[in-house]
Amino acid sequence: MYMRNPKNNDPDSSHYSFPLDFMVIVDLCKMEVIKIIRLPLGSDQTATAIGSAVPHRRTNPVEPEYDHRLQKNPPRTTLKPYQVIQPEGASYTVNGYLIEWEKWRFRVGFNWREGMTLHDVSFDGKSAFYRLSLSEMFVPYGDPRNPVYRKGAFDLGNVGAGVTANNLQLGCDCLGLIKYLDGCVVAKDGSPAPRPNAICIHEIDNGIQWKHTNHRTGKATVVRKRQLVLQTIITVANYEYIFMWYFDQSGELAFETRATGILSTQPIDKDAKVAWGTRVADGVMAPYHQHLFNLRIDPAVGGHKNSFASTDTVPLPWDEDLNPLGTGFITQQQILDRAGTVEDDISKGRVFKILNENVQNPVSLTPIGYKLVPHRSQMLLARPGSWHSRRSEFCESPIWVTKYKDRQLFPAGDYTNQSLGGTGIKSWISEARDSVRNDDIVIWHTYGFTHNPRVEDFPVMPAEMAQVRLSPYNFCLFNPANDVPPSTQAFNKSVELTEKPASQNSSGCCSQPKSHL
Repeated sequence: MYMRNPKNNDPDSSHYSFPLDFMVIVDLCKMEVIKIIRLPLGSDQTATAIGSAVPHRRTNPVEPEYDHRLQKNPPRTTLKPYQVIQPEGASYTVNGYLIEWEKWRFRVGFNWREGMTLHDVSFDGKSAFYRLSLSEMFVPYGDPRNPVYRKGAFDLGNVGAGVTANNLQLGCDCLGLIKYLDGCVVAKDGSPAPRPNAICIHEIDNGIQWKHTNHRTGKATVVRKRQLVLQTIITVANYEYIFMWYFDQSGELAFETRATGILSTQPIDKDAKVAWGTRVADGVMAPYHQHLFNLRIDPAVGGHKNSFASTDTVPLPWDEDLNPLGTGFITQQQILDRAGTVEDDISKGRVFKILNENVQNPVSLTPIGYKLVPHRSQMLLARPGSWHSRRSEFCESPIWVTKYKDRQLFPAGDYTNQSLGGTGIKSWISEARDSVRNDDIVIWHTYGFTHNPRVEDFPVMPAEMAQVRLSPYNFCLFNPANDVPPSTQAFNKSVELTEKPASQNSSGCCSQPKSHL
């Protein structure tokens, strides 16, 4: 429970800056309060007794508001406009929900639980992925005191990424030349509930794709990294999550997750400190918590029969003939035979690959594949056997591999709200132990943030970012971005910041004086 800023009565005032010391249990059918519970305000379970005077004092956060209209000081005025202009239009085409860009072709889906999904993804005319989606998200909190020790939300299973999808706006959420896709979910009475502008599509420049300077002639060839971005944003109570798929001209796919919004806050005594949270303002405590996501990857690399491999890079042993100076190193590959988890090992430079053992690359003489570059992060901190642990089976391991089965889409089970556990991915595997080599498989990657809040996260949190990448691995015959046009001044029309009048007659970055060699 929170109160409004006592210094204003604006509906956009951030109530999270003014937490109250009690919570209530409500009968939602009758909208009646059943019970009032007082919250502890110090480092133990002690709380004020029901019926005693309310101890809540008037707190005074340094800056309680995120809305610029309500802040104590006006916004900074140092920024000049930054505008993204594509005078000849977009480089991609959209036909319904079919998108084609550069060498990519895929379809976009949308549903109440997962929000945006991708289907039938191919690159350069070859099948790569059957279905890609964010499958689940669990946010467990680390405050062990009653009653907040229960706090843990499945933001997809309990609420829904499609249900909470934002209506994205020009000049705010996406910059440049934008194409929007609408979504639709089902209202509680069964009627359609549109989600306009649920997905925005646009192109970005992300620096250099590749470059080489011939040191003998001094001539440089530069190619810019143009990417296609599909973005959706959800608001789940206090937090915002931004999800983006990046399509790269090199055949790489990346899924980026950004967490922003407002911390979930609790009251704290004036001078109290706790071991499981941070004081972020006067009288305001933000408990430690985790954001654990699961990315569901249904591959179709060259077809639906795929395998999952982990490859380590290890030093060669000393050998008078083969490795006399001790500098050699090789790779060792292990292909998973049975459904289960695959552990990471950074010390061995472990690389994860999705392979099609039936299709050989004629150049490398190895199976074609895609590399999974995970976001390496901490797994669930709640103890094994706890309710958090039982209900979020996917949070035990960073990588799971299963055999494809219809309707197995959600690794914490179909129904997460008040679930008792035992219906998720760990249960599927222990029951089946399916063969997953050279078969129709699904990879599930668990990643996230362990968020120990800081003062700089308040009153609104700068975006925290994680990225998972899928890169072609001996999938092509050579660098697929080799034919991207060179970067030139005639094409880019950049302007030098100088006191002299700007000139656009330069021949560009690729024309350099010859080397003195």
